[in-house]
This record gives sequence, structure tokens and C-alpha cells, in this order.
Amino acid sequence: MAETEKSDEERTEPRGELTIRTLAMPADTNPSGDIFGGWLLSQMDIAGGEAAHVRVRGRTVTIAVEAMTFHLPVFVGDIVCCYAEIVRVGRTSISVRVEAWSIRRRTRNRVLVTDGVFTYVAVDENRRPRPINS
Repeated sequence: MAETEKSDEERTEPRGELTIRTLAMPADTNPSGDIFGGWLLSQMDIAGGEAAHVRVRGRTVTIAVEAMTFHLPVFVGDIVCCYAEIVRVGRTSISVRVEAWSIRRRTRNRVLVTDGVFTYVAVDENRRPRPINS
């Protein structure tokens, strides 16, 4: 079975380009001691925003997050790697699939922890939507 045909739980290789890599720290935890989902979401938004910025050659703003799936937890000490892949380019908007993979501190295994699709709009200097150049 090809890597792209496997379910998310079976895949061992990320889709897209490595966009950011960061370390999950104790300050990133929720009151239960787990890495806060909002922190992970923000890392993914940064990665998707960077991919969108490069593709549209300018400023973008996040307008939607759809189909977020949290597969596994992230632990303090994990290295979180976000991979971004452009999935749609419209007239003024762009959708980016972002996958977050964790490299586990103790085992060095890489696992898919979260994925989702982020939509951004290209904006001009007045923060108004602008066409995306092909």
C-alpha cells in the first residue's frame, strides 16, 4: 500500500514541506500537565501562514480552520514539526493542509499528532482582500 493510501494512524511519513520545528516546553501545558491544544493549533497556524505567505508573495490573514483532528497527545520535551502543503488556491484565498508530527523525547519515534486545513486570504497594505497572482 502506498504511503498516501494509508490511514493517518498508519502513516510514517509526513505530507508537505517542513515549515517549523519547535520544542514543547512545560510553559505550554494546560492545568492537567498536557501540552495545551491551543498552543499546538497556534504552531500549526504559524506554519500554514508561512506557506501561504510564500505562495501568495505577501501578507495573508487566517480566516478559517477546518477539519482539525487531534490523533495523539504532545508531551513536554517532544519536538513538534509542522509540515504544510497547499491544497487549494482561489482568487483571493488559499487553503493549506498542516500536519503536526511529534518526535518523542525518549524513543525518537515520529508520530502524527494533529492535522487540519487552514484557509488564509491574501491582503493588501490596507488589509483588504487582494487577488493571488498565479
